Amino acid sequence: MNVDHEVKMLVEEINRLGSKSADGQTRVKFGVLFNDERCANIFEALVGTLRAAKKRKVINFEGELLLQGVHDNVDIVLQE
Repeated sequence: MNVDHEVKMLVEEINRLGSKSADGQTRVKFGVLFNDERCANIFEALVGTLRAAKKRKVINFEGELLLQGVHDNVDIVLQE
């Protein structure tokens, strides 16, 4: 799979699992995304896909790298 395709699929999964906040942006917790069975089957390297999407300004999250457990409550915010 190419990176652009994985980023596009990530956006679909964030829309599926996330919810709209008061400011109209779709948000999902990293732990929800990481622990979702469908996402686990789609993404071989979820953290790498998240970093690629952040670099392309498709999503935003605090920090550079998200780790399971430590960052489960970090919001991933869809920028589109």
